[in-house]
Amino acid sequence: MIKFDKLWETAEAKGFTNNALHEKHHISKAQLSRLRHNKGVTTCTIDRLCNLLECDISDIMEHIPDDNFF
Repeated sequence: MIKFDKLWETAEAKGFTNNALHEKHHISKAQLSRLRHNKGVTTCTIDRLCNLLECDISDIMEHIPDDNFF
């Protein structure tokens, strides 16, 4: 499972709110909701967030082993 819990910690530490991500930086509410609920998002969204937050991918997401195999 991919978890985005680190995203919210990193965003807060850098002074970004959900509102700012949506209104100022044009991250859709649907994408923010998907991230909040650890749903799939595109690599484009992840890339945008890393650029915006000036961080590494490991600062916004992590892999938690589970039994979800193909």
